[in-house]
Amino acid sequence: MPKKPPKALQIASPNRLARLKAGEHDSLAWWMTEYFRHEVTTQESSQKEQRRDLKTFLSYLRREVKHDHVDAWTPRLTSAFKTALQSAIEGDGSRHWSDRSINRMLAHLKTFAKWVHKYRPFALGNPAEKIKAIPTGSLLVVERALTTTERRKLLDAADLLPKVGGLSKDRNRYSNVDEKPRRKGYRPYRNRALIYTLIETGMRRAAACKINLVNVHFDTRDIEVEEKGSATQAYKISREGLQAITDYLKQEREFDAKLFDSPALFLPAATVINSEGRLAPRMINDIWNEVSAAAGVEGKTPHSARHAMGKYLVEKTGNIAAVQRQLGHKNAAYSLQYARVTSEELGEVLDERE
Repeated sequence: MPKKPPKALQIASPNRLARLKAGEHDSLAWWMTEYFRHEVTTQESSQKEQRRDLKTFLSYLRREVKHDHVDAWTPRLTSAFKTALQSAIEGDGSRHWSDRSINRMLAHLKTFAKWVHKYRPFALGNPAEKIKAIPTGSLLVVERALTTTERRKLLDAADLLPKVGGLSKDRNRYSNVDEKPRRKGYRPYRNRALIYTLIETGMRRAAACKINLVNVHFDTRDIEVEEKGSATQAYKISREGLQAITDYLKQEREFDAKLFDSPALFLPAATVINSEGRLAPRMINDIWNEVSAAAGVEGKTPHSARHAMGKYLVEKTGNIAAVQRQLGHKNAAYSLQYARVTSEELGEVLDERE
């Protein structure tokens, strides 16, 4: 197997560190510019949203204190900003900001404040550290996660793909399963490995398309892949998941590799001659939906496997840092969501008292 290459480190330039640590700049507008220049790595659409949210806060700060000095941002001012957002009313009497929008702004503020505080400590401490999100009645991420039963059904259905996946459905011509021909271009071992990879790592669907074979490390059982914002994330994978990938490499990949000169782990079938050598996210959706239908699992997406991984790690370790490390969350607030209890689980706990 290929050796694990040394991981590239994102090291700030000496000039940048000197400039930030010197604390010579006290304008929050300057710090926001530096934040996006050196720290933010998300996609352009996400950066645009973050800029808008931070500018909304800076506008509020300037209205309140007439300047944007770093030490003007205090915990009480953050709390006042949250209250102002909740109180903003449109001309027709409706709220200007929804709870979801406010929570998004607060999450962006938390990340920004933590970064600034690292280089230029606030006089009264991190001003957004203790601010709480607004409870919402929306479906929790833990309620969108695969259940233990659904995970078992999906993996069982994936294990059956080499036997029944892609076979002809013509019952009149082929009454015996062993006689049914398989659809040309169908790749049961690849599809099985994909399902295992999503469920046993928690990576996003788009990341699964970007996995390169050289970055699957069989000795340490982890997979390095480019995630959102072009950041490299190392996902641990279970032995079963790694075995499914090994089976695919032994059974199928070499046939498609003859056509595609691609570093991708998961290759399109050689029959897809117009492909660039990588699966598209839509193809992963199709594979997921096929296996879900066979498993009798409804209403769950590939992202449900990510939620399930977060929930599983919290239940097994009780450590939010484990979730943050596996799923690559920069903001721990996202990892904290998996520590919440679903309404079904709460009901079961209460029923135990009867």
